[in-house]
Amino acid sequence: MNLVIHPTCQISEADLISITKNFNASGQMLADGKRNKIKIFNYLGNKINVKAFKVPILINKIIYGYFRPSKAKRSFEYASILLKKGIGTPNPIAYIENKNIIGLQDSYYFCEHIDADLTYRELVLQPEWPNHAEILKQFVGFCFQLHENGIEFKDHSPGNTLIKQVDENKYDFYLVDLNRMSFHETMSFELRMKNLSRLTHKQEMVAAMSKEYAKLYTEKTEQEIFDLMWKETSSFQTKYHKKQAFKKKYLNK
Repeated sequence: MNLVIHPTCQISEADLISITKNFNASGQMLADGKRNKIKIFNYLGNKINVKAFKVPILINKIIYGYFRPSKAKRSFEYASILLKKGIGTPNPIAYIENKNIIGLQDSYYFCEHIDADLTYRELVLQPEWPNHAEILKQFVGFCFQLHENGIEFKDHSPGNTLIKQVDENKYDFYLVDLNRMSFHETMSFELRMKNLSRLTHKQEMVAAMSKEYAKLYTEKTEQEIFDLMWKETSSFQTKYHKKQAFKKKYLNK
């Protein structure tokens, strides 16, 4: 077993291990997906978010055991990098990897639990959400901050940004599902726009985001930003729907 604890963590090793050993029998289920499970545990009055990654197939057991860092380790390390750069994400607590001679067997990532008011997905699905325009404006500022820091969040999709209202007209943003990221010295205009392509299929939202992004990114006009952001969005949507149609037709998914 490989257990790494963040220096600020006040949870004992024994308690962290106990949580993983009793993961299926305790805790509150937050997300039960095909790949991963997320549960909330209470510890001394605090909520802990624990993500159990899917047991990898044989080849990935070997890869993550010997050649690449596990998703749990990457989540922990990337969270630390984000916080150092001033980017919101739940505070990392620890990660655990269980290995044997074959490689990685299973892994867990522990972080604080954020009681969010919404995610970006609600902005897409519920245009009548209170203060919608202001939240979207501040979200674009958050994305621009990511890009200025050279952070390419590869899972920048609607459910992976938690949003919490902290004042009458102020919102904080937290990235989750952190294991796929790249860090650059600078990000090109093309990479910035591609990074925003998975967030919404609605042209009016892309237009609103382009307007706000143009106020911050003065190297391009609002029209240039919209044109490329919409092009990348349309391309992603086409690929996504083709993939879903293939799964439905040939894989019965």
